[in-house]
Amino acid sequence: MFNKNGKSTVSKPECTGGVWWRLTSIQDDLHSSSDGLSNTEVQQRLLRYGPNRLSAPAHKYPLFEILDRLRNPLVLLLLIAGAISAVVDDATSAGIIALMVVLSVTFDYVQEHKAELAADRLRKSVALKATVRRDGVDQEVAVEDLVPGDIVSLSAGCLVPGDGLVLSAADLFIQQAALTGESFPVEKHATAIPDDDALDRATNAVFMGSNVISGMASVLIVKTGESTQLGMVGGAISQSRPPTAFDNGIRHFGYLILRVTFLLVLFVLLVNGLAHRPWLESFLFSLALAVGLTPELLPMVVTVTLSRGALRLAKHGVIVKRLSAMQNLGAMDILCTDKTGTLTEAKISLSCHVDIGNQDNSHVLELAYLNSSFETGVHTPLEDAILAHESVDIRAWTKIDEVPFDFERRRLSVLLQCLGEHFLVVKGAPEDVLTHCGRYEGVDGEAVPWTEPSRILAQQTLTKLSMDGYRVLGIAWKKVPADVCHVTLTDESNLIFAGYAAFLDPPKEDAGEASANLSRKGIAVKILTGDNELVAQHVCKTLDIPVTSVLMGYQIAKLDDRALSLQAEAANLFCRINPIQKNRLILALRSRGHVVGFMGDGINDAPALHSADVSISVDTAVDVAKDSADLIMLKHDLSMLEDGVNEGRRTFANIRKYIMMGTSSNFGNMFSMAGATLFLPFLPMLPTQVLLNNILYDLSETVLPLDEVDEVETATPQHWNIKLLRNFMLVLGPVSSSFDFATFYLLLTFLKADEGLFQTGWFIESLATQILVIFIIRTRGNPFLSRPHPALWIAAVSILLVAAIIPFSPLAGFFGFVALPWPYFLALSVLVFMYLALAQAVKVLFYRSNLALKHS
Repeated sequence: MFNKNGKSTVSKPECTGGVWWRLTSIQDDLHSSSDGLSNTEVQQRLLRYGPNRLSAPAHKYPLFEILDRLRNPLVLLLLIAGAISAVVDDATSAGIIALMVVLSVTFDYVQEHKAELAADRLRKSVALKATVRRDGVDQEVAVEDLVPGDIVSLSAGCLVPGDGLVLSAADLFIQQAALTGESFPVEKHATAIPDDDALDRATNAVFMGSNVISGMASVLIVKTGESTQLGMVGGAISQSRPPTAFDNGIRHFGYLILRVTFLLVLFVLLVNGLAHRPWLESFLFSLALAVGLTPELLPMVVTVTLSRGALRLAKHGVIVKRLSAMQNLGAMDILCTDKTGTLTEAKISLSCHVDIGNQDNSHVLELAYLNSSFETGVHTPLEDAILAHESVDIRAWTKIDEVPFDFERRRLSVLLQCLGEHFLVVKGAPEDVLTHCGRYEGVDGEAVPWTEPSRILAQQTLTKLSMDGYRVLGIAWKKVPADVCHVTLTDESNLIFAGYAAFLDPPKEDAGEASANLSRKGIAVKILTGDNELVAQHVCKTLDIPVTSVLMGYQIAKLDDRALSLQAEAANLFCRINPIQKNRLILALRSRGHVVGFMGDGINDAPALHSADVSISVDTAVDVAKDSADLIMLKHDLSMLEDGVNEGRRTFANIRKYIMMGTSSNFGNMFSMAGATLFLPFLPMLPTQVLLNNILYDLSETVLPLDEVDEVETATPQHWNIKLLRNFMLVLGPVSSSFDFATFYLLLTFLKADEGLFQTGWFIESLATQILVIFIIRTRGNPFLSRPHPALWIAAVSILLVAAIIPFSPLAGFFGFVALPWPYFLALSVLVFMYLALAQAVKVLFYRSNLALKHS
């Protein structure tokens, strides 16, 4: 592809078909020397073509981002109320509502913008990179910085970072099923020009969204970002995940608030209409009630709480790529994980190489070394251990062809030449390799046909190695005719079995304790491994992990989805399973209502990572695994996940606190206002006072994401439960209302309050109960034994002082307040503390009741 001057031989777009991969040449602006593009050229092309992103977010000015927030239904309700107030010349109410909108939207924008910047920095720290040649040097660059004309090196495990032409390739197999629907990997070549425009015929091109199964290649990037095949179909391959339980819960909560708001507003209008009160004043009061029930800060609280959780997790070495995964992590009740690296040290060493009689055999090592040296797939720790064990002289050997590893046949074959003779060398899962061998190596190295005793001996040796905790590969070979230069799956037959390569991967000392800790937190740990059951059981026994039941891959293959869901529930060890079966297991467990996490780092883990509720990978994982993951751990350690679970549950608990306040004390006060219209000759609170109450209350709760939570909140999985919230509202809301009515009785009967004193007194009492009850609701136990964050106390005391001062300030007349005598303050304070005591008692009874247990 390059001439003697180092320039790409492609020059002008002489088209032999309708698509770029059928061009006999590439446009001039893609010219690239063998040294790659210069940094100057890269910058020019970045400006011309833009970043290599599928869904590049359009840059918005802050003003436009703020205007976008005005489309929020909760904010729209405020705008409608303000517009109506302005139309009827109620400038005070219109001004207060405008202030609420400005505060809500601005605060939401500032906090979310800060949270998104922090989250983006974390995501960039684990962003995918590509190896590209620029200025004659191979360097790692972020995938989004690639431009047309870049020359990229691909190897097994890489995600293809853009659409491009293959310049050179060695046994390059690409999995592009998501683009073309092909079930099996496709081999790509540098010189093949397809006969038509069909995507699946483009054997000379690679496409963004596919991944390298095996082999190596040098690729000239032709299309990036939204110009790629993937970009032109709208990123359909990167299917969006369905809404999480948390997303659905927030939506259902919104519907609940809307229904309650509609009923209360309708009730107030009806009562005031029957009482022949001024319709305009009644209508404005109804709007104020609707605003009072609107949790306009909920989006901000959710975003800030999730982002703070992500930042705290980053300090523990866990990077959150998708914020909503934080809640799913707190709700997770099943964790599926591989054995290697999680339960074991992943420091694999080759312990022995033996024949079928368990005797040391150097030929087994030589064959294993040759196979591992010449294969072009991702080197697993097993191959690394073979190559590190002992050096073998392979200078006389050359590679001719390869049949890459796949998870169905579980073998890898290389065709080699030595001194004019051709040999096929195979290694793989011992059970599969044995079934394809017609002979075995005898003591003198000669190929001997199998006999029943020799087969029994081979199986006994395999069983003993497995029971001793060794991971085992079967090694086989055969001589092929010298004119054979290409091999296929059919050539993997009538092999000569040489023996076994046995590896030791010591268990992690703390893995058993970490697994037990997760179990105590309500998370069932299930082990999914490609190893045989004897090796896996040996590791579990060493780590004191109880095995409830074992399910094998061949058994899973015989089960339909319903039967598998039952078997998967009972078993906790799954052996000899392939990627499709891993994915089926994840989906089967989810179908039974579980929130399932999956931890994986290999090519074969990508489907299961995509299907899990919480997908977890590690920083050393292959690109396709990291791209599918929600969380990236910087260290392959199960104990780090325990910190993540705690943080996820803490995050969810703080969001639930805000919602429980909105569905209890806030609802109770609004319900009291609606009920008061039945017997009061005047409004219990002016519309402007209702709006001010709502502003002050919301401001006091903006620091809630900082709060700590009780240990009981992190002890078990935290699931979204709209029924629990509804029942809490129906229990605690009337308690709040009962004290409001007691306040009404006190003000009217004992204190002989007129309209101004009544409205001022109840404004202070209702705001005090709403703000202070958070110290009751924030813990399930004794509020004096659970220490809140200092910011929560400061915010509460500050807002209450402001509320108490306003009636004595120049603003009193603006809001319709009057100076409140000190006896009123004393009497109302007694009622507030009585309410808090009763709220604590009711809360404890609620959580202890069968109703709470049923729905928690």
